[in-house]
Amino acid sequence: MTKYNFNEILHREGTNCIKYDARQLVFQRDDVLPLWVADTDFRTPDFITEAIKERADHEIYGYSFKPDSYYEAITGWMKRRHNWKVEKNQISFSPGVVAGLSIAIETFSKPGDGVIVQPPVYFPFYDCIKNKNRDIVENPLKIKNNRYYFDLEDLKSKITPKTTLLLLCNPQNPGGMVWRQEELEEIASICLENNIFIISDEIHSDLVYKEYTHIPLAGISEEIAQNSLILMAPSKTFNIAGLSSSVVIIPDREKLENYNFTLDTGHLGMGNIFGTVALEAAYKQGDKWLDQQLEYLWNNYLFLEDFFHNNLRDINVMKPEATYLIWLDFHKYGMNDEELTQFIVKEAKVGLSNGGRFGTGGNGWMRLNIGCPASILTVALERIKLAFDKL
Repeated sequence: MTKYNFNEILHREGTNCIKYDARQLVFQRDDVLPLWVADTDFRTPDFITEAIKERADHEIYGYSFKPDSYYEAITGWMKRRHNWKVEKNQISFSPGVVAGLSIAIETFSKPGDGVIVQPPVYFPFYDCIKNKNRDIVENPLKIKNNRYYFDLEDLKSKITPKTTLLLLCNPQNPGGMVWRQEELEEIASICLENNIFIISDEIHSDLVYKEYTHIPLAGISEEIAQNSLILMAPSKTFNIAGLSSSVVIIPDREKLENYNFTLDTGHLGMGNIFGTVALEAAYKQGDKWLDQQLEYLWNNYLFLEDFFHNNLRDINVMKPEATYLIWLDFHKYGMNDEELTQFIVKEAKVGLSNGGRFGTGGNGWMRLNIGCPASILTVALERIKLAFDKL
């Protein structure tokens, strides 16, 4: 079996890389070690780059469609990795998961409708709602035993006749929760009772650690499937976000047709040749590579957990069940959001994601990306330690 090298350091500067080349814009300095934006520093696996090179060798890149093998790759992956049977005629496309959210909000709601979000949550959810002139309805998560849970009573209290959509983050970003089937069933039941359509962002579904299992929302029951739209992608899993190719799964035929109508009015459905090729290669050949990446990421997490326990006990680490994003609680230091961000940037020279951007409950937290070689993570943690040791 091929053994992949996740310790390899690839210098990304000079590639128009947001993570590294936009540091001056994001942090107002170029010397921070960036562990913020959610892509990894791992080399895209060879079976993907080889597939792209093979297609590139045919030196015409004209209009193209998605072949049957593309759909077979998707349905095969869902069955193998998530025990979920998906049919070709349930699958659509989006250039990205955020684009898919935006298209779905436009399709399944109207201006002035209420759209539920469950913060702290992936911040583009807010932008997608506001940009479509819908109203944000916050149903904040609650913390118990260092894990987030749905607040069902609060959810019920927020629903009005104008509430039409719920945006679900499954697995949860930034906390890393893998929602249990009973949790999803409770949320889905409330939505069914109130005619609320669920749009489920499941982009991190492949990045689930060993003792946990991702449950696709639409795989629970046919009734729930008919009231949901699922967004997935190989982008986080295989580090190919720049190829703009995401999967939209809508089991209800009429809703699928409505989504596709909005997609087509924006002429967004074709995608690009190399994104199609990469997705197919990833989903057909990616199992062993992903298993090795997950093991490496978990070891990175264990190192981080041990480091904070031994050196910075006032920083609370929320144990991830999925994702390579770690949610860190800095409340004991008594800084406001801006002070905390500036301190870590200026004193530690590390770039993290500001917790306040994730909505209610995010202030005082920071999100750290462990999707990097262990040597880079070690340097970043040492910088954070040295900075806080001075306080």
